[in-house]
Amino acid sequence: MESLTFTSLGGECELYGIDVGAGALDQARAWITRMHDRLTRFEPNSELSRLNASRGGPFAVSSELEALLREALRAFELSDGLVNVAVLPALLAAGYTRDFAAGPTATAAAPRIPPLPEVLHLRPGEARLLHGAAVDLGGIAKGWLADRVAERLGENVLVNLCGDLYARGGGETGEGWPVGFGDRTLLLKDLGAATSGTTKRAWAGGHHIIDPRTGLPAQSDLSEVSVLATTASDAEIFAKVALLLGSRDAQKWLEPHSPGWSLA
Repeated sequence: MESLTFTSLGGECELYGIDVGAGALDQARAWITRMHDRLTRFEPNSELSRLNASRGGPFAVSSELEALLREALRAFELSDGLVNVAVLPALLAAGYTRDFAAGPTATAAAPRIPPLPEVLHLRPGEARLLHGAAVDLGGIAKGWLADRVAERLGENVLVNLCGDLYARGGGETGEGWPVGFGDRTLLLKDLGAATSGTTKRAWAGGHHIIDPRTGLPAQSDLSEVSVLATTASDAEIFAKVALLLGSRDAQKWLEPHSPGWSLA
């Protein structure tokens, strides 16, 4: 088995493959790094930052950014609006204006978060973002990238991008890849998993999970939710929805969507 661990996308990434050459893992790492550079909101010249600064005009997007924006629109519909990448102005107002390692900055009044389909319009190769709106692809990008990398690497691989992961094939034993899930270890085969929480990127008075209903850091009795789904992208969506809903409503919402979850 070949493996590779590296830092990208704001955290630790891990690639494992059986019957996959080390060169293929290096190529996957290079692609993930290029995607990070293209999709980060913390670099003013990234493709995402240039879209956010496009002032409502037509903006030519790469095929990858277009696909991610379409995934963001799907996430909005699937989550009944709870997963809304248009929360970036609210993140900035909450003090998350720069890379988390640099610490928060001053806070401001929470803005209204518009429904994503009202501010984002796509055509093949082109996006229009309403003037004043801005998006942060965040977890959506990590789940989407994990699915794409696993598909590229081979039939028996595990891709973990900062906690958003996809396990393809049966691992070394054929029974599944061992993955920590809440307080358990599960064997995952052709499944995605993701964890959403409020403790890793938190500061006095706030954290990075914005509730689009209020424009403020979410007030939830859950601090962490881990979810299984058929893709890493769906797992990311479901985990965030459950966290925002809180323990009273999360289990009911998850039952028809996920084969397993852990709430804390």
